[in-house]
Amino acid sequence: MPEDDLLQRLRRFQEDAFPLHADRFRELVDDGQHPATLFIGCSDSRLVPYMLTGTGPGELFLVRNVGAFVPPYDGSWGYHGTSAAIEFAVLNLQVHRIIVCGHSHCGGIRALYGGVPAQARNLNAWLALGRDAALPVAEPGPEVLRRTEQRAVLLQLERLMDYPMVRQGVEANQLTLHGWHYVIEDGQVHVFDVASGQFVAASEAGHAGTGPYPTHVEMTPGAA
Repeated sequence: MPEDDLLQRLRRFQEDAFPLHADRFRELVDDGQHPATLFIGCSDSRLVPYMLTGTGPGELFLVRNVGAFVPPYDGSWGYHGTSAAIEFAVLNLQVHRIIVCGHSHCGGIRALYGGVPAQARNLNAWLALGRDAALPVAEPGPEVLRRTEQRAVLLQLERLMDYPMVRQGVEANQLTLHGWHYVIEDGQVHVFDVASGQFVAASEAGHAGTGPYPTHVEMTPGAA
């Protein structure tokens, strides 16, 4: 019987990969984690935060969910894993920046325009967090989907500013917010510039994204 592929991968990690970073992991155990960045990204397997940011163990506090959505700070105090992670990152870990990263060809964004199985009740409810980003078209083409993906990133940044601890950090210049849109096939991240209201390719941008983000930021025509 062939050996389990996942078991082989676990063994390769312990034998080959872990020794290269063993000292760093021991430091993270002895001194605790002190990541500077909370990265809120889509669960899509093609989005690899450590590759995008060139970071290693202990540098990113990661939240992954369908669409890279942020639940509203509505006082319901329910089972919101993403909300709990935001609070932990800002209040306990005292991160200095929060990145919301959407991407091209996002299945969650495509699902805003239909196609969710009837059995996926939790998914259908979750997608409500992105529906304000959808455009009034029956069948979206590639450009509409790209614009929706970028609009969804801004929507989540607006919601982040409703979290009291986030707003306090931003207003005290202790926390910055960054909106990113990753184009998978190009390997290019576009960062949102609040001054121009546009997403700008990182290869041409002068910063990694700017904030804070006032409610209902208006983007220039063709930007999103």
